[in-house]
Amino acid sequence: MDYSVRATAQVDPTAEIGPGSTVWELAQIREGARLGGGCVIGRGAYVGAGVRLGDNCKVQNHALVYEPAELGDGVFVGPAAVLTNDRRPRAVDPSGRRKGAGDWEPVGVRISQGASVGARAVCVAPLRIGRWAMVAAGAVVTRDVPDFALVAGVPARRIGWVGRAGARLVARPDEPGVWRCPETGARYRAAGDGLEEAD
Repeated sequence: MDYSVRATAQVDPTAEIGPGSTVWELAQIREGARLGGGCVIGRGAYVGAGVRLGDNCKVQNHALVYEPAELGDGVFVGPAAVLTNDRRPRAVDPSGRRKGAGDWEPVGVRISQGASVGARAVCVAPLRIGRWAMVAAGAVVTRDVPDFALVAGVPARRIGWVGRAGARLVARPDEPGVWRCPETGARYRAAGDGLEEAD
């Protein structure tokens, strides 16, 4: 075995675990889920049926990633964060009959490469979080997040931009529409509703 699963974790036999990945105590990986290489699934985390994780993802302790979520390479999901999958959650139908698996259509959260979701944030599906974006701890995300955006609050709104290093970008007065990372010096420019790398 080229991955590590702690004895108290539950991993369905049909799940795929990539090389170098670790699944910690009391985590549950459901049927048909696929984890790329180098992933870390924290204690008590849940990865739903058919969920797809790219390489080098971290799903921290007690995070809930419900199907049909898709996480790109290098995605971070913080402790106790939740990716939902139901637009109109109800335990029963209008007549009071308990709903079953066939009584609703799951919708997913898609998180693009390098993006981060902070501790206890809730992402209300369906939505997409763009590349290298950052969702602040405790935020409730109800709409798509552009590439490199920093969002916070309830409901979440954009409060700035971040670069690949996660540092808040600084506007360049000498170059309108261009932002710079104070840590790496990398430059970013406006592109649609998000940013793109300028270098």
